[in-house]
Amino acid sequence: MEKNHDTVIVLDFGAQYSQLIARRVRELGVYSQIVPFNTSAEEIKKMAPKGIIFSGGPASVSQALSPRPDKEIFNLNIPILGICYGLQVMSLLLGGHVTCPEKKEYGIANINIIKASKLLKDVSNLSQVWMSHGDSVDKIPEGFSTTANTPNCPYTVIEDEKRNFYGVQFHPEVVHSVEGQKMLSNFVLDICKAKADWNMGNFINEAVESIRKEVGDGQVLCGLSGGVDSSVAAVLIHKAIGDKLVCVFVNNGMLRKNEAQNVLDLFGKHFNMRLQYADAEDMFLTALKGKTDPEDKRKTIGKLFVDTFYNEARKCGEITHLAQGTLYPDIVESKSPFGGPTSTIKSHHNVGGLPEDLKWKLLEPLKELFKDEVRELGRELGLPEELVDRHPFPGPGLGVRCIGEVTKERLDTLRDVDAIFIEEIRNAGLYHEIWQALADLLPVKSVGVQGDERTYREVCTLRAVTSQDAMTADWYRLPYDVMQKCASRICNEVKGVNRVLYDITSKPPATIEWE
Repeated sequence: MEKNHDTVIVLDFGAQYSQLIARRVRELGVYSQIVPFNTSAEEIKKMAPKGIIFSGGPASVSQALSPRPDKEIFNLNIPILGICYGLQVMSLLLGGHVTCPEKKEYGIANINIIKASKLLKDVSNLSQVWMSHGDSVDKIPEGFSTTANTPNCPYTVIEDEKRNFYGVQFHPEVVHSVEGQKMLSNFVLDICKAKADWNMGNFINEAVESIRKEVGDGQVLCGLSGGVDSSVAAVLIHKAIGDKLVCVFVNNGMLRKNEAQNVLDLFGKHFNMRLQYADAEDMFLTALKGKTDPEDKRKTIGKLFVDTFYNEARKCGEITHLAQGTLYPDIVESKSPFGGPTSTIKSHHNVGGLPEDLKWKLLEPLKELFKDEVRELGRELGLPEELVDRHPFPGPGLGVRCIGEVTKERLDTLRDVDAIFIEEIRNAGLYHEIWQALADLLPVKSVGVQGDERTYREVCTLRAVTSQDAMTADWYRLPYDVMQKCASRICNEVKGVNRVLYDITSKPPATIEWE
């Protein structure tokens, strides 16, 4: 997609926070793009960035094979900000020296500002920052001066104002660095003089133009799941090309309560999209009969979905493009030199495994966006808040939350449990504090007393977690009164359940989903 706005590049040295740096820059209204540390100066020059940020990284600059940027980058006359490892490698390459001192800094520190600096403009003295480093600069390069320090780090903030090179030993991008965003703003907006014109309104205009140019007279197929990514992608593409988009919606029988009808109403009636609907519930349930192994269930659901999707696609006429909801983190990880996936394309969870001979071109209109930007884009496009802010939901749906054998009766029971749980956490104003909330139906029954009668019914478990990226997760401390209301409603309103459990296991050792 051709861009008409300024860009700040994040040179990635393997930091866990590289994506966070890019997101922080975008929060300032400036487009930011992550590129590998070994991107050549010539390639960067072609990208014409207003500024470059060297990320942190896990390596030590003293290691022989530690990552190094192209030294010609320093001759491009582009402002540079080095963060942590980025500060160290910049110092080393420009003639400074880095050592591994006895005293290292991990955690909170307070910077002592000793000299006025554009980078530290309006930053409070003794401002709290987040340190995480073993190595430290013990000699700064010629032309640099020190603007702030800490008791354990004499060169906490350094600068060469003449060349517009700046370095910080802490991480301004994390929330623990209280005025870190102010420092990034000083660099991006004041030092780099980047225009703050990155917003979803501009993105929509550029994307619509780009999609029309790419598709031409062709026809785009989109696998619509009702999830955030595929929904936003479908509405954006439809805005660009109208009826040249055809969406295939497969009802595998494992959707949430009323979800199939909601998708048909929203996309078919409200947005007036061409929608190919496959009600395949009976087919999926027949294929799953007697299966209890989680991996067997996932593979069965996945293969049958692909077959069903492909069969429906054949009814849609000549297809030239396949739309996918690939996001920017998928692209970044695929290009990472630090052990990320080697493929540059991530198969959408609903259409992965399509036959290679289809020869469709991929159309990925969201591949420049982070998840929070996709949600913002969805709002701009008029999607309802309940869909846009939806928690992650597995591709196999309730099939992997119906522990044990999957049957129509058990799925209907689980749908009712899930609907009550989600409704109650929304009513309590807790939905946005939770990364993911889910209910599972367990393959056990328990004795109960309901209406003065003995019952022997199924057991369900509720689970809510907090997380940043789903790699780790902590269980959410749901208030007791909310737990009580959920349990009471479920046992009173859902015929098949007489016992409710709350899962308080973090990840690790458990995964977020049970299967």
